[in-house]
Formats: sequence, structure tokens, C-alpha cells
Amino acid sequence: MEKIVFLDAATVIAKVRRPVFAHAWTDYPSTATEQVVSRLQDATIAITNKVLLRRDLLEQLPSLKMIAVSATGTDNIDINYCRERGIVVSNIRDYSVHTVPEHVFMLMLALRRNLLAFREDVRNGAWQASERFCLFTHPVQDLYGSTLGIIGHGAIGKAVGQIASAFGMKVLRAEHKGVARARADYTAFDTVLRDSDVITLHLPLNAQTRHLIGADELNHMQSHALLINTARGGLVDEAALLEALRSGRIGGAGFDVLGKEPPSDGHPLLGLDMPNFILTPHIAWSGRAAMQALADQLIDNIEAFVAGTPDNRVA
Repeated sequence: MEKIVFLDAATVIAKVRRPVFAHAWTDYPSTATEQVVSRLQDATIAITNKVLLRRDLLEQLPSLKMIAVSATGTDNIDINYCRERGIVVSNIRDYSVHTVPEHVFMLMLALRRNLLAFREDVRNGAWQASERFCLFTHPVQDLYGSTLGIIGHGAIGKAVGQIASAFGMKVLRAEHKGVARARADYTAFDTVLRDSDVITLHLPLNAQTRHLIGADELNHMQSHALLINTARGGLVDEAALLEALRSGRIGGAGFDVLGKEPPSDGHPLLGLDMPNFILTPHIAWSGRAAMQALADQLIDNIEAFVAGTPDNRVA
């Protein structure tokens, strides 16, 4: 009988059905690193969203046969070790193709139209004191006719591009960084940085993509351009972003992720009180319909593994 342990069940707000095969099920709202080995000691299947499963821990879990990731990203798991050991790792795919793009455009629209700055003006009485029926205290920029650069063109990136086209935006799909010749229908990475009014990131975090956007890349962007990141915090050098925002090097940024989550008190981006910077607490993926789709696919992945036909494998 399979023994299934969900290490951080509180990260999924949905009805998680139980697998159809005989099993023992245990879930914990959250799990600290020092609790991983004891909680997975006899487990054959581990479920994790963000709990770290590194080599030194996995080596102590001889019964483990599968890791079912209740997310798309797998940067919290030692994939190479799992391949060495024959531990199957399956993730969740394409569940957030509506909820994340909606969040992207929420951030984009709020920043292009200076929503936060105008809200603050109203709170401070500027509209009430106006001699005219409206305020012109901040520029309002449309999405229509502007250029969106999409870095990462999987299911979410494609969905963002479709919405952008409906808004009347010109869409540039970025080629991989450092590639000399762009594929058909793709644009050189540096050209996307240079020509876009808004850049949005939709790619996984790994050794190749960590700090994909740093000081050099920010310096290549237009001074009015926005940077949107709903993917992974580590994709952007946060110190370089902070400097670019404070110096006015870029027009603004909308982030749903940070390099360390939850962030520690005193993180410089937490205290950045600027109307052209919006930070949300990693919720772009968490639309209720999306989370239910995630929960359903999670159990589908586990049932497929037990049936001998693993699905959505990354290892």
C-alpha cells in the first residue's frame, strides 16, 4: 500500500480528492526543513509545493518513489539526484493559463494608468480641491499601440500574448538570451529589451535563468518601460531593480514574487513606497478555479504513476 505525505497542504485552497487506489494519506499544513526526514521516513509518495527536497534529505528516504509537485516550478527539488535514484518527479502544467495572465494585466494596467498615484491624490484631497472636473497630475498611458516583450513563451506566455493582441498591443517574443540568430517569429533578446514598453517574464528559475534581468538588462530598457514578474523572484537581480526604480532608470515594475519567500522583515522592496512599484504576495497563480484544477491534476499525476504510466514528468 502506498503511503502518501503532503508536506505543505495549506498552500492549496481546494478540494483535494483522495486517489482511487489503496493508500495511507497524511497531510501537514506546513513542514520545516528539519521535519522533512521524520515526516517522510516511510513515505513512498511525497507531495510538496515549496518545501525543499535536497540531496542530503532525499538520501535519507529510501522508501521514496515519487515526488508529486503541487506547482509548476521544481527549483525546490534536487532533480539531478531524483534522476540518479529513479525517483519520479511530476509537476502541474497549464493550470494557471487564465489566472496568471489576468494578474499580469492587472499590474500592467495599474502601472500604465498610474492607478496608485491617482488613488493617493484622491485620498489627499487633490481632486476635491481641483478647479477642473478631472486631475492631470500624472500621465495616463494606454496599452493600445504599445509594445509588449514576452520573455518565456510557454502556455502562460502564449496566453499573455493573446490578451495583449486583443488590447491592440504589438507583441515581441524574446529569443533566448545570448542566441546570435533568432528563430522565425522570435525577436533577439536585446532588441526586446530595447524596443518594449512593457516586459513580462514567464519562465522557470534555474542556473541559466537566475538573474536573467540584471543591471545591464535594465539599462537596455527604455526609461518609461515597465518590468512585470509573476514567475520567480530569482529571475531578476533585486538590488539592480531597486537601483533602477530609485534612479528613474525604468518607468516602473509590478512583481508578484521575490527571491526569498516569505521575505524577511526589512527586505528593501517591501519598504519601497513608490507609486510606480507594485508588489503582491505570490498570488497570481491562486485564482480559485486554477487551484482546483491544480488539485485535480495533482491526484491525476499520482494515479498515473501508480498505474505505471507517469505523466507530466520532469524526472
